Order: sequence, then C-alpha cells, then structure tokens
Amino acid sequence: MADVINIGCKTPANVADTLSKTVCVAKTNAAVWKLTILGILAGIYIAFGASIATLVASDAAKFMGVGMSKFFVGAVFSVGLMLVVIAGAELFTGNNLMLMSALDGRVPFSKVVYKWIVVYFANFVGSVLMALLMLNTGLWKGGNFLTGVTALKIANAKVNLLWGEAFTRAILCNILVCLAVWMALASQNIIGRIWAIFFPIMTFVALGYEHCVANMYFIPMGIFLKGTGAAAAAGLDLTNLTWGGFIMNNLIPVTLGNMIGGALFVGLLYWLVYVKPEAK
Repeated sequence: MADVINIGCKTPANVADTLSKTVCVAKTNAAVWKLTILGILAGIYIAFGASIATLVASDAAKFMGVGMSKFFVGAVFSVGLMLVVIAGAELFTGNNLMLMSALDGRVPFSKVVYKWIVVYFANFVGSVLMALLMLNTGLWKGGNFLTGVTALKIANAKVNLLWGEAFTRAILCNILVCLAVWMALASQNIIGRIWAIFFPIMTFVALGYEHCVANMYFIPMGIFLKGTGAAAAAGLDLTNLTWGGFIMNNLIPVTLGNMIGGALFVGLLYWLVYVKPEAK
C-alpha cells in the first residue's frame, strides 16, 4: 500500500486520515455507557503505572542518582498507556485528538466536548477507586512507610506548584502523550506499539511534566495517606494537600494545559498539515 512505508509503519498522513475519518468519529459516536466503562478502566490502568512509578521512586535515586532514577520512574510508568492503547480503554488526554473529526466537519464539536466530559469523569472514578484499593492493600507501609512517604511527597509537590508551572508542564505533557498515541496507531504490530508508547511517556515523566489523569491517582493517594503513619514519617507541611488544593492548584491548570497540548499542538496542527487540504 502506498500509505504504509516498507518497514510496516503507516505514514503520518495515513495516521491523520485514520484518526480524522475513522477512529475519532467512532469515539465521538460511541454509547455513553461504553465510554464510561472504558474510561474507568483507563483511570485504573494509568494508576497502575503511577503505582509502580511511586515504588521505583521510593529509593531509586539512592542507588542510581537523580537522572537515572527519573528515567526508570518514567520507564515503568509507561505501562499505563500501554494498557490503555493495547488492552483498550478511553483516556481523556489521548481523546483530545478527537478534535480532528470536529475540524473535519464529521462530528459536531459539542458532541466531542460532551464525550470528553464523560471520559474525564470516568477516568477520575477509576483513578480514585485505584487509590482507595492501594490504600487498603497496606503495601505503602513497607520499609518504615517508604512507599507511603514517597506517595505523600509526590502528591504534596503537585499541589504546591504555581498555576503557571502546572499549566505549562501540562501542555508539554500532552504533546508527548498524544504523540505516543499517534505513533502507536502508526505501528502495524504489538511490539512496535509498545516502543512507540514507551519513549514519549518515559520522557514526559522523567522531565516532570503534569498529566491530569495520573494526578487523579497521585494526589488522592496522598490525601488518603494524610491520617496515617506515613504522614508522620514524612514530616511534611501538608497544608495544601486537600481536595480543594488538588482541584484548584493542580487539576484545573493541568487539565487546561493537557487540552491545549493535545488538541491544539498535535490534533489541530496535524489536521492542518495532513487533512485540511483534502477536506470537502
């Protein structure tokens, strides 16, 4: 096929065409109950990645130094998007690419926004559910609360970001997340999809960017740990680690930044380059 290069990878133009005319249209027209179930699963899957990232972050720097520690934290976190893309689930940040079908006139923009909202809140439910499940495993108590302290440090750092910091980190994050989804769609096999996802996701986590769905796990997990022995062991000022601090200081700016990074920097720009010249 002319639109698939000889190493088994779709061209960018073909990926754009597939997203705009097929994938994003199907997502926009999907039944709400299906999107809700798949959205909850995506929240759980991203939380799996966040959970293993928290474990690795708890002592990796002691053995490998800060840079290599961040690399490995990002490496293990990538399992979350692998589960979403390969096993099948609906993730708000990746679904920002649905804008392409609206720009193409194939679905109304209002319907795209509605389905974004459905998936966003489903992701929230799945993420918080996973945080509650992890709390009840008691696994965060091991090593004198080492993992629990790390979870608190991660959550506390996120709710103490400046609005502008959270916003710009989120823009950069979802450029990479949507590019991971984009490149995974370009691949013709599972191994190719895994590697296409691994490098962009590892990069955004290692660099410290902000992902709203990941934070739907990281920060509630920290909030749940506030009244435990992990909080006493951490010795942190947890004043801002509240539901209000989570929403106002992190979730709002990070969500807005993710939307700009994914929908505009990836979806809009690639639509302009590859799809608009052919639009009727």
